[in-house]
Amino acid sequence: MAPSVSILPSSPLNILDFVVNKGHGVKGLAELGLKSLPSQYIQPPQERFETNNEEANQDLIPVIDMSNWDDPKVARAVCEAARKWGFFQIVNHGVASHVLEDVKDATHRFYELPAEEKHKYSKERSVSNSVRFGTSFTPEAENALEWKDYLSLFVAANVDEAASLWPPVCRNEALEYVKSSEPVVKKLMAILMKGLNVKEIDENKESMLMGSKRINLNYYPKCPNPELTVGVGRHSDVSTLTVLLQDDIGGLYVRNTETMKWIHVPPVSGSLVINVGDALQIMSNGKYKSVEHRVVANGNSNRVSVPIFVNPRPSDVIGPLPEVLQSGEKRLYKNVVYKDYVMHFFSKGHDGKATVEFAKA
Repeated sequence: MAPSVSILPSSPLNILDFVVNKGHGVKGLAELGLKSLPSQYIQPPQERFETNNEEANQDLIPVIDMSNWDDPKVARAVCEAARKWGFFQIVNHGVASHVLEDVKDATHRFYELPAEEKHKYSKERSVSNSVRFGTSFTPEAENALEWKDYLSLFVAANVDEAASLWPPVCRNEALEYVKSSEPVVKKLMAILMKGLNVKEIDENKESMLMGSKRINLNYYPKCPNPELTVGVGRHSDVSTLTVLLQDDIGGLYVRNTETMKWIHVPPVSGSLVINVGDALQIMSNGKYKSVEHRVVANGNSNRVSVPIFVNPRPSDVIGPLPEVLQSGEKRLYKNVVYKDYVMHFFSKGHDGKATVEFAKA
């Protein structure tokens, strides 16, 4: 049962206390029956989503049929999408539809838990850094909060051992989704590496490309004034690749780097959305692009999404791959310790593509 309106926090400090410190999240705030958006969530005008800044043609992000992974046309389409858009959707990828539906259902189940149950997994109370329930992006560093809650689950080398700490209400479904997506990630990485003249992914390269993973269960509650806030602000991911499952609500937008307008990534039944992260942009010396994307708030429906972030290991040093530089091209990025790069990303609010400047040569 939703809490009564009478406990609605009145002061700015109380809003933050209720949402962050008490673990109610934005979902708890939305269930208070708000008629207007709290001031902490009102984004500056330049960060709000303007429909006149949306690309008229909505069919630009490629949808690639992966029925035949060995087809050279498929490989060309994947590499071209990674170069031009940084985003594409894949269908007939081999992950069973029931696995996708089950993890979306499990996401809803987790967020239906009482606040005190979810709060057990918050930064201050979680038994492990492998499990983190939170809200917005980095509340202590943001000028305006984002209308989103998340559960972030780290996937260690021993995935079953890591999952033993995950909330039981969604553990099996999240684990199955991670395991089922593994072959997809490896095949995509092989295609993308061949596009960079990397003939073979040895053990060292594999651990640098995909040595760690994190799966997030994201929840975007219905919002009283969606035009004034964002679900997620402008950013590019710090991953090598991100594999995103979205529900049928929609709301993910990608920046067209030529027109600078926003393109909707429409939900396609059974699809996975793939995007290039900063780590792969750096390793490819800019050949593959991690692009700005954002999620709008929704005034009519609750939305969930489940991204898997495929990352280097924290201790890995990333930089342009030798195979990319062997023809003598100019090095655009220096070598950086991946952990340092990620810490820089999380030390501030979302700010578009600014993080990648950290690695510029």
